[in-house]
Amino acid sequence: MIKPEEKSFLFIINDSPYGNERPYNALRIALKLIQRPEAHVRIFLIGDGVNCAMAGQKTPDGYYNVERMLKSISRRGEVAT
Repeated sequence: MIKPEEKSFLFIINDSPYGNERPYNALRIALKLIQRPEAHVRIFLIGDGVNCAMAGQKTPDGYYNVERMLKSISRRGEVAT
């Protein structure tokens, strides 16, 4: 039986965690991909995107907690700043 090759995904986030949906959408897709055994997910935070990894963030009303999303990804993937 042929095993599927591991697929690697890199997400580069350079926007601040709140104010637009780009970081949230990237992390949401990464969380889904990381559930697949053949997927290897990496998140690279640069510029304002580094603020996504700040501990103890106060999440604005109506937004998901980006810090929690990153923690979940870091348990099964890689997160770098």
